[in-house]
Amino acid sequence: MAPVAEHVKRGKANEAATGDARRDRWRKHRVARRAEFVEAALRALDEHGPDLAMENVAVAAGVTKPVLYRHFEDKADLYVALGQRGTELLFSRLVPAINSQLAPVPRIRKALDAFFGVIEEHPNLYRLLARGAFTERPANSDVVAEDKELIATALTALLGDYMRMFGMDSGAAEPWAYGIVGMVQNTGEWWLDRRSMSRDAVVEYLTQIIWAAIDGLARQNGITIDPDKPLEANKVVLLHAKEEEASDAG
Repeated sequence: MAPVAEHVKRGKANEAATGDARRDRWRKHRVARRAEFVEAALRALDEHGPDLAMENVAVAAGVTKPVLYRHFEDKADLYVALGQRGTELLFSRLVPAINSQLAPVPRIRKALDAFFGVIEEHPNLYRLLARGAFTERPANSDVVAEDKELIATALTALLGDYMRMFGMDSGAAEPWAYGIVGMVQNTGEWWLDRRSMSRDAVVEYLTQIIWAAIDGLARQNGITIDPDKPLEANKVVLLHAKEEEASDAG
């Protein structure tokens, strides 16, 4: 038989392991519940618009407000969580589209359609994040600006890779990238407000504008690119949403 001290030591170790496992299960449960409430908030946004109240979210989730506040410190915390979810939705569609092994014009079209598809499905989420319609929005949180920076930075690298591949000066890649991202974002906001044309139509107009600029610059450098033929090298972007500690909050 082991000495009493050793037996006690083993017992405490087992208790600690059990406690750690219990805490881990509880943490995972809270993360999962928080994610469920964010999805409920998206449904409430679709129904009530950017001015939704916590009561609207609670009803959509089928819980009471006190239950919500166990997982979100306040409305600002919910705003941050919605921003994180919006980024996930956008990047999950945009990155595969940008990296698709297609000819230049279909590839541009697919990337644009991915963006417009997300804002069409969740217009109130985009308005909430892009226009700061949330009165309790944290002063240091601008999800759309952060996403714009991430996308423009990745697009700069992508355009630069292609320009160098064709023996062109890649110095223009950065202003081009920011110009494209800004144009697409502003057009998206205009389209959500006006809806004067279909999603397919606005995507096609932007596709032709972007391709005309790329084709024009290439021809100035004596390069002809077939818009409907995949390029020999399929450059890709490495675009990752910034990891958020808040996902484990609450």
